[in-house]
Amino acid sequence: MFRNMSFFHLDGAWPDSENAVSEALDAAVFKPCGPLTERSSGWVAIDPDSSDNLVRRVNGADLLKLRSQSRVLPAAAVNEELEARAEEYRARMNEKPSAREKRRMKAEVRDELMPKAMVKSDRIMGYVDLKEKLLAIDAGQNTATERFLLHLRGPFDTLNFTPLAFRKPVGELLNRIFFGDAPSQFAIGNECRMQEPMDKRSNVRWTHFDLSDPSIRDHVANGMRLTQLAIVYDDRLSCVLDEDGVIRKLKFLGAEDEGDDNGDPLTRLDAEFALMTGTIRHMLADIKQLLGGYAATG
Repeated sequence: MFRNMSFFHLDGAWPDSENAVSEALDAAVFKPCGPLTERSSGWVAIDPDSSDNLVRRVNGADLLKLRSQSRVLPAAAVNEELEARAEEYRARMNEKPSAREKRRMKAEVRDELMPKAMVKSDRIMGYVDLKEKLLAIDAGQNTATERFLLHLRGPFDTLNFTPLAFRKPVGELLNRIFFGDAPSQFAIGNECRMQEPMDKRSNVRWTHFDLSDPSIRDHVANGMRLTQLAIVYDDRLSCVLDEDGVIRKLKFLGAEDEGDDNGDPLTRLDAEFALMTGTIRHMLADIKQLLGGYAATG
């Protein structure tokens, strides 16, 4: 269901019912791009076939979906038409267009081509854990994470969202797992990334390796810093954990072997969401205990 997770503290009162959340999000519902609009983002129904609700509450968590639509206007197409118009201008005026005239022509070209441009959509999922007051966003890039937060702050302008942090660095836990010194529910995977402490541009990535090999461990023992580490939590999920607490490449182990759902997509969605939120809740609780609790957000 989710591939990545960036976590944020939620400071403020979240609506106490599914309908109340949906009504608040309705103020920023998705609308398709207009003829001259490059991008449009807004909230959409979790399962439009069963309900128009913009949120789905399961297992004490609210699932949200942000849709963004953008017009695809390649720069090469704009430049091609701009060059043709510049040539026509030179032939008509016996001089090349000034910088100001070229800017005017470029804006004119974009306005004419934009309504004809193709559109594409992407969707970003997120959920709010009501009890823990945490927001998780499934976004692989910071720009997508910020877009989700931007559109969530609109309907809930009295709430604050701050990146989740612990009293001790996540890197301490990565090192403990890497050297086999972590509790049994945290097992090492087969992928990691290391960085030279004095040169952030110097990175080494190990993929599909036995990370217990001394020749690999020696790099960290001799001063390189772990910035990412693949882990297996409680034999239930595998992921790559960043030193900043972001989860990537999230996968639930054995989920494909579970029984069917009688062909009901909504039932399957609810089951997957409940499994995911419950497991992540337990994993964060264990990480929180090992790293001395959450850092103060005030």
